[in-house]
Amino acid sequence: MPFFEWKGRAISGEIRSGVLEAPNAQIVEVFLRRLNIIPIKIQPKSERTLSLKLKRVSDKELALFTRQFATVLEAGLPIVRSLETLAIQQKNIYFKEAISDIRKRVEGGSSLNEAIAVYPKIFNNLYVQMVRSGETSGNLDVVLKRLALYLEKIVALKSKIKHAMIYPSVIVFVTVVVVSVLMLFVIPKFAELFREAGQTLPLPTQILLSFSYNFKYIFGFFVLSLLGLIVFIKYYRRSERGIYQTDKILLHLPLLGTLFHKAALSRIARTLANLIGAGVPLLQALLIAGETSGNKVLEKAMEEIRINVSAGHTIADPMFYTGVFPYMVVEMVRIGEMAGNLEEMLTKVADFYEEEVDRAVHTLSTLIEPILLIVLGVVIGGILVALYLPIFQLGGVIGGG
Repeated sequence: MPFFEWKGRAISGEIRSGVLEAPNAQIVEVFLRRLNIIPIKIQPKSERTLSLKLKRVSDKELALFTRQFATVLEAGLPIVRSLETLAIQQKNIYFKEAISDIRKRVEGGSSLNEAIAVYPKIFNNLYVQMVRSGETSGNLDVVLKRLALYLEKIVALKSKIKHAMIYPSVIVFVTVVVVSVLMLFVIPKFAELFREAGQTLPLPTQILLSFSYNFKYIFGFFVLSLLGLIVFIKYYRRSERGIYQTDKILLHLPLLGTLFHKAALSRIARTLANLIGAGVPLLQALLIAGETSGNKVLEKAMEEIRINVSAGHTIADPMFYTGVFPYMVVEMVRIGEMAGNLEEMLTKVADFYEEEVDRAVHTLSTLIEPILLIVLGVVIGGILVALYLPIFQLGGVIGGG
């Protein structure tokens, strides 16, 4: 059947759009009106566009799907009908096909957690375990709401960290471009002028001209070295030891290390709180929380905690001895265990470290911006000074002539 692109207005006034597979445009219009969407535009989707399909689902798409899934289940729709409705609304063709396949599996007798486990690149272990818990307890919509909130928090956290990296990256890129243009096109013109004048050049100018003359080789060596370093890191991270060592280095980087550490602590606390609240067994929750930390050092620490808890210890004591969790986190977990409200305490820890990440991003931006601008000014200014030092000598020669 052909695919149709549609755009319509919901009851709330919001403009929505999507792709629907149907025999004709009239069926699309009927279906949209059943969803209380007034059609604005319905047109066939070109086959060429459909062929461009990336097998990837972003965190934002997954969070939106989870939120919508929880909403339609809460409204009383059966799981199969809910999945069918959500598949129709997906713009990501790969995700649309995956949801349709999950619907068919559920319709064929599989449980929802078994069906989504077939797509581990979309639904990780955390997602599968929480859905399993929701199905077992009979409150899948509540668990999905909790999971949606968790995914939205993770998306926001990643967005903040990426935002902190954008400005420095732009400044570095602009600096490289400007210096390259000066070295390759501007300075050689000045070199010809100085050579014709036949005057002895100051040492800074001589160094600058020599650097400009060899810039292609220097820049090529720098690029090759950078590519070699990237390849080496990728190759080194194929082993468990390599991943552990590089993640350890990340945690000790100036300025950025603290940001990465706080972000990982927030993810662990948020994940553990959600799993415990969803009724997932504690040992399984500790394992999944470690896997979702995004850092092998913290993942190994969570594994040590899990082993000690399985031997009868509390969470707080082995957490303290790992040496990677701040004292405040350990004490909050200890209080939560003693008071029987571990989920609440872990949520407070996650909220606290999300605020810390906000402050760290702001501090990082405040520090890096002037530093990079100063470096840019010194580099460009140094080049200009080195170029203009001989100009005065050249002016004297021309004036004397």
